Amino acid sequence: MNSADLLTDAFTRVRETVHSAVEGFSRADLHTRLDEDANSIGWLVWHLTRVQDDHVSDAAGVEQVWFAEDWASRFDLPFAKEATGYGHGSADVASVRAGSALLLGYHDAVHERTLAFVRGLDDGALDRVVDEAWSPPVSLGVRLISVISDDLQHAGQAAFVRGALERR
Repeated sequence: MNSADLLTDAFTRVRETVHSAVEGFSRADLHTRLDEDANSIGWLVWHLTRVQDDHVSDAAGVEQVWFAEDWASRFDLPFAKEATGYGHGSADVASVRAGSALLLGYHDAVHERTLAFVRGLDDGALDRVVDEAWSPPVSLGVRLISVISDDLQHAGQAAFVRGALERR
């Protein structure tokens, strides 16, 4: 197994967890919150997908799927189109009210773009610096692992919320 295969497998695990958390749930289920300040499945999936789209597109030097395929207009959210969910408060979380087809459509489009990028990488590419705003500067390999880690945490949270809702 090489680096491209490993990254492909990791991002595919994110996709599988996202689908398990979302499929078969109604719009109301996707936006139910365990308490008034908790994140919903819908917000968690939107957020993890936005972060993946933002970070991978930046590293690849391409336009985000969010803009290139006009997902921003499809979601029609009441905050800046560039938002990824960082710093969102309770009201922002409540305003992400997409259905499963929209959430999974966007996630799958980002997943496919991500796989197209990582499948073309060799081990040497992972050392390329993609963000000099940090000390030390962030390499492509570190950025991709960061995205995978963040995505899996949020996908796991979405799966937890689903489990809690199904036990109600």
